[in-house]
Order: sequence, then structure tokens, then C-alpha cells
Amino acid sequence: MLAIRLPKELEDRLADMAKKTGRTKTFYARQAIINQIQDLEDYYLGERRYEEHIRSGEPGLSTSELKKAHGLED
Repeated sequence: MLAIRLPKELEDRLADMAKKTGRTKTFYARQAIINQIQDLEDYYLGERRYEEHIRSGEPGLSTSELKKAHGLED
């Protein structure tokens, strides 16, 4: 179960769309989460890994080195 508070303007837009389409506000909230979760995971988990890498002090790889390491040289 998830309960969220939305700004009034967004709540009104959501209610209006639900009314006009005959679907529920929950349907549209669920769709929005489904459509965005992958991007959010990629961003925040990537950001976390980057911060861990910086703190570790380990040297990074250049794009050329990375391609070579994975057999992707041009």
C-alpha cells in the first residue's frame, strides 16, 4: 500500500484526466511509476556507484580502455 500527497495543481490535473477518460487516479499514478522506475533506478544507483568509486580513489578507465577491455575496439 502506498499513499502519497500531491500538490493541488497536480491532484486536480490527475482527477480531471481520470474523469475525462473513465479511469481511476490510481491507474494513472501506477502507470507513471511503471514508466519512470527504470530511469530512476539507473540514475540513483549509477550516482551511488560513482560516489563509491570516487571515495575509493581507484583510477578510472578511458573510453578507449573500456572498449578494449570488452573487445569493442573500432
